[in-house]
Amino acid sequence: MKLQKIVEALDLMVATKNADLGAEVSGGYASDLLSNVMGQAKTDMLWITMQGHQNIAAVAALLGLSAVIVAGGSHVEKDALEKAERNSVVILTTDLPAYEVIGRIYALGVKNEI
Repeated sequence: MKLQKIVEALDLMVATKNADLGAEVSGGYASDLLSNVMGQAKTDMLWITMQGHQNIAAVAALLGLSAVIVAGGSHVEKDALEKAERNSVVILTTDLPAYEVIGRIYALGVKNEI
């Protein structure tokens, strides 16, 4: 599924400038523990978190994630946005709780291959 469809369906805010919403999304991962994301998330996945510091951009770039969704109305730091933009990482935000974001994305048909 294209990232654009998810952005529209969940009414997500695009926080990064010049974000490419044409990326394909292959699944999703939810965690606030960076080392856990690095060990479990896969290329082209969405990452749902409540973290807003610059390390989310570094991890997303390292793994080649489709986007990071910062849920629960959490603040994304300016440094995180700048780092994301330098590394072509899409950061999306929402006031929805992470649990609801994950459920809605799953209901759209984005499911991880087992």
